[in-house]
Amino acid sequence: MEIFAEYLARIDNPSHRERLETVFGWITDNFQALTPKIAWNQPMFTDHGTFIIGFSTAKPHMAVAPEKAGILRFADDIAQAGYAHTKELVRIPWDSPVDLALLEKLIAFNIADKANCDTFWRK
Repeated sequence: MEIFAEYLARIDNPSHRERLETVFGWITDNFQALTPKIAWNQPMFTDHGTFIIGFSTAKPHMAVAPEKAGILRFADDIAQAGYAHTKELVRIPWDSPVDLALLEKLIAFNIADKANCDTFWRK
């Protein structure tokens, strides 16, 4: 994940950095067609030039941004995982496990839903 090396190096907490590295590696292994990139100073993955999922960090959590459509579609799953969310992002507390099955649903949904999308963001 050379593309994310500089971003990860700025994360002071080693366990937070390791968690993100693990998540990014899992995405790369399981969704090989996605392109990792840094945009707006945040790591994200795209497919045919359209946004699929992005990440950011805060002191209490890792934020996962699948766009509003993914959050609406999987709001119940997000709540069952014990995560808080806004219209645009899911907050995964650093002391909670990452629900990879939920992450897989969010990514797979965006890939399928945006298969014919020719813009970066949904309109």
